Amino acid sequence: MPLPLNQETLLFEPAQPVAGALRAVLAFPSTYSVGITSLGYQVVWATLARRADVDVRRLFTDRSDPPHRHGDLFGLSLSWELDGPVLLDLLEQQHIPLWAEQRGESDPIVFGGGPVLTANPEPLAPFFDVVLLGDGEELLPAFIDAVQQHRDRPRAERLRALAQVPGIYVPSLYVPRYAAGGELLAVEPIEAGVPSTVAKQTWRGNTLSHSTVITPEAAWPDIHMVEVVRSCPELCRFCLASYLTLPFRTPSLDDGLIPAVEKGLAVTKRLGLLGASVTQHPQFPELLQWLDQDRFEGTRVSVSSVRAATVTAELGRILAKRGSKSLTIAIESGSERMREVVNKKLSTEEIDAAARYAREGGLSGLKLYGMVGLPSEEEADVEATAALMLALKKATPGLRLTLGVSTFVPKAHTPFQWQGVRPEAEKRLKLLAKRLKPKGIELRPESYGWSVIQALLSRSDRRLAPVIAAARGSHDSLGGWKKAYRAAQAGELEPAAGSPLPRPPAWEEVVHAEWEPGRVLPWVHLQGPLPEATLQRHRQDALPRQEAIA
Repeated sequence: MPLPLNQETLLFEPAQPVAGALRAVLAFPSTYSVGITSLGYQVVWATLARRADVDVRRLFTDRSDPPHRHGDLFGLSLSWELDGPVLLDLLEQQHIPLWAEQRGESDPIVFGGGPVLTANPEPLAPFFDVVLLGDGEELLPAFIDAVQQHRDRPRAERLRALAQVPGIYVPSLYVPRYAAGGELLAVEPIEAGVPSTVAKQTWRGNTLSHSTVITPEAAWPDIHMVEVVRSCPELCRFCLASYLTLPFRTPSLDDGLIPAVEKGLAVTKRLGLLGASVTQHPQFPELLQWLDQDRFEGTRVSVSSVRAATVTAELGRILAKRGSKSLTIAIESGSERMREVVNKKLSTEEIDAAARYAREGGLSGLKLYGMVGLPSEEEADVEATAALMLALKKATPGLRLTLGVSTFVPKAHTPFQWQGVRPEAEKRLKLLAKRLKPKGIELRPESYGWSVIQALLSRSDRRLAPVIAAARGSHDSLGGWKKAYRAAQAGELEPAAGSPLPRPPAWEEVVHAEWEPGRVLPWVHLQGPLPEATLQRHRQDALPRQEAIA
C-alpha cells in the first residue's frame, strides 16, 4: 500500500531524479511507524533523496513507496540485533536471492549500515554484498559516488572497486579460516589488492543529525528529533553506544543546535533532544535557557537520557514547563561497587539528588535504567538496586518511579566483549520483581530469553548465517532459534552459499562462555575506534585480574 505522503512534512527538498538515476530501495526491518521514527533511517533516506542521480523508494514491513520494476541498490538500516533476520523476509519479498553468492548481474547490490552491522556484521555477512561501517555523513555519499563511477562494469569488478573505498566492507572478498577443531583463526582477503582490514568511519563535522520528515504516524507523533551529542564521555565498559561511536562529539549551539531546532519548530510543536547523555553537551544549560523563552510556549520538549549528576531543579522546571512528565537516567546498578566495575561515575547521593530535583522542578516521574548479570555481580548487588529504588520512593513521595532493567549482553568493540551472558541473570530479574512490585514501583524487565538470542547474534561469526536462514518463519520464537541451532550443529541445515563453513560451536561457548584474551574474534578484520589492547586494558581496570582471565 502506498505511503500517506500527504501526512508527511519534509524538512528538505528532494531532487527530481534524472534519466538513468540509480534505482534504490531503502528498507527498514519494522513497520512504517517505527522506521520513520528512526533518526538514522530518516537521514540516510534524505541523503539519497537529495541526489538527482538516485531514485530512492522506501520499504517497511507493512507498506512501501511505489516499487521499481528493477533495482540497482537495496539498502537496510539496522540498529537492533533481533531485527537482522527480517532482512531475509524483505529480500524474498523483493525477489532478490538471499545469499550474496547467488546474485547475478541483474540483481541489485544489497548494502547495509547502522550500529549492529558496524559492530559485528559477520552473522549476516553472507546475505550482504556491501556493509558500510560507521557514520554515514561522508561514507554514504562516497559509496554512491563509487557505485555511479563503476556501474557499467561487471558485478564482481564493481564489488572489488567498492572495497577500495574507506569504510566499505565487501564480505565476499574475505574468507574466515578455521582450525581443525573449529576455532576461528583469521578473516582474510581472498586475493592481493583487497585491504586486509576495514576501518569504521567517523564524522567530525560541526553538525549532527536532525529530523528530515515529520509525521503524525510516527511512533512519537509529529516529533522533530535533534541529535545533541554523539557517543558518550563516560565510557561504561559494556556500552556499544559509547565505545563504538567514539570520539564524543557535540555540535556548536549557535551554528548547529539552534538552527536545527528552529527548522523543526517551524512546522511542529514537539521537540526531542537525542543522545546517550544529552546534558553533557557543554552548552546544554544555554540551550535549556534558550528553550525557556516565552516564544516556545506550547512547545513540548523531551530528552532521551540524561546523566544523573547533571540533573538540577532548573532542568526539571524548564522540562516540566515544556510539557515533559518525566526524566530518564541510567544507573546500571544500585550497588556502588558495580557502578565502579562498569565505570559508571555516579554516586548514590547524585541519584538521590536527581530524584529530588526532578520532583522539585515539577516533573511527575523518574525512569531509571539498570542491568543484571554484569560481570562480577553478586546477588547482594541486585538487592542493593532494590534497596535504592525503595529508598528513592520513600524520599520522594509523589514521584512515580519506573525501573527498566535488562540483562547484560556482550557487544563487540567494548571492554566486556570477552564476557558472556550469565544464566543467573534470569533469577535476578525475578528477584527485583519480587522486591519492587509489591511496593508500587513499576518494573519493566527485558526478556532474559531474548537477551540470549541477542548475544548469539552479537557474538557469532558467519557460521550463524545458515541458522538465521533456517529460523525464518520462527525467528520470533526462542524455540525456533534453538531448534535451528541444534540442526546446524548436527549438520542438518542447508549450508551457506559460497565457501564451506564448519559447524557452529557449542551454544554455551557463544552465549555464556568467558573468552580468553588471545582468542580471535569474529570482527578481527574490522577496526573500531579503539585497538584491542586498549579494550583489554579497560577490562583489566574494571575487573580484578583473576576474574578477567578466569
